[in-house]
Amino acid sequence: MSSGGIDTNCMTLTRYTLAEQTKVPGATGDLTQLLVSIQTAVKAISSAVRKAGISQLFGVAGDINVQGEEVKKLDVLSNELFINLLRSSYTTCLLVSEENETVIEVETERQGKYIVMFDPLDGSSNIDCLVSIGSIFGIWRRSPDAEGPPVVQEALQPGRQMVAAGYA
Repeated sequence: MSSGGIDTNCMTLTRYTLAEQTKVPGATGDLTQLLVSIQTAVKAISSAVRKAGISQLFGVAGDINVQGEEVKKLDVLSNELFINLLRSSYTTCLLVSEENETVIEVETERQGKYIVMFDPLDGSSNIDCLVSIGSIFGIWRRSPDAEGPPVVQEALQPGRQMVAAGYA
């Protein structure tokens, strides 16, 4: 359908993942919830980037990251958004961020079956030059045979076992 040349029946990420989920017998909706949480983080980061000048979020935060680069204020904010939204999705057990030296284990009562690796704001070193930036993520499933709390070694899986990945 369209109204005045504008599609009024547009396909969104949420709509697409919900439709695809119905095609998978035994789907729990966890992956859909996880993708919606990532989508929310990306939208919040996009909003923060657009308002960075007004909110005084340009510039360095005063820290050095694990790659030896100066951490930008937007890096810190973006990382916190990703971590908080992924933790509160109840779908993840381990989070691996480019901004953190160690793996983040999600609290036991909030744990799910997915491991997420991400760079919350790729290209941030060039943000002051108005170069394109975005968020990169990869999702892996924790082994169904795994017992006890998740451990760092579980995040070391080959790319062919990746469930989903994206750049937004």
